[in-house]
Amino acid sequence: MSTRRQFLQSSGIAAGSLLLGSGLATRAQAAAGSTMLMRTIPSSGEKVPALGMGTSGSFQVPSGSAEYTALKDVLKRFFEGGATVIDTAPTYGNAEDNLGPLLAEGGYRNKAFIATKLSGVSGRGEGMAQFNETLRRLRTDKVELLQVHNLRDWKTQLEVARQLKSEGKVKYVDLTHYVERAQDELADAVQESKPDFLQINYSVTQRGAERRVFPIAKQLGVAVLANRNFDDGDLFDRVRGKALPGWAAETGVTSWAQMFLKFALSHDAVTVVIPATGKPDRQSDNLKAGVGPLLNAKQKIELVELIG
Repeated sequence: MSTRRQFLQSSGIAAGSLLLGSGLATRAQAAAGSTMLMRTIPSSGEKVPALGMGTSGSFQVPSGSAEYTALKDVLKRFFEGGATVIDTAPTYGNAEDNLGPLLAEGGYRNKAFIATKLSGVSGRGEGMAQFNETLRRLRTDKVELLQVHNLRDWKTQLEVARQLKSEGKVKYVDLTHYVERAQDELADAVQESKPDFLQINYSVTQRGAERRVFPIAKQLGVAVLANRNFDDGDLFDRVRGKALPGWAAETGVTSWAQMFLKFALSHDAVTVVIPATGKPDRQSDNLKAGVGPLLNAKQKIELVELIG
């Protein structure tokens, strides 16, 4: 699988990557008065930054390793860039074990909007036990969003999440999935239960959510976390050697990663995109997608045709 560095180089924007890698990009944005795009959570009216981050893979590193140390800079750039939403799960290896201490060490917990999950469990007892262990691992007494992962035992686990919400340990509840074939099932579950959020995959090449999931979310007032915005890296393979569209500069886009994230954010049903990275320079690059104009309808069509 191709790396983002290869794409940046092949697209002729390595110099821009060096600027991003130095962390100057977010400071330059601030100096110019640029601000992160904010989106509203319909169930409450609360606004959140539209560019978030995931932890699957990227935070599953040995504690104390060079990769772990890099995560300190990843989080520093994330919060300095105006972002807050971090998606994780107890089944993402040791991601929660790393995220909790890193948030505490950086003094970021009060800034973070933590979205974790009830994952791979059945029954109320297992759900409660997993959530309590998650709080321990994350070094917190509450989370902002608790999601029923991949619809596993979703009716029971959503009851658990809503009970925790009533107790003040959870602010919002959610149902999730991540593949095209599950979108009708997710749409049905959301229509029946009307959670605060849903999470689903959405990218240039995986647009099934546009058919039922997004319209239902808009109709019912459900916020949307969009995952797999790079289609597990496949999108970078598709643009190997290709230059950015000529109109990219009109939207402030300087990398394919930003282009793919802006595509997802350009759908008005999407509240937050959550790309995962453990690399500081990629974090800075991702953050730029949350600033400046989004893609218009014509640009989105052209991008879909270009990627093929």
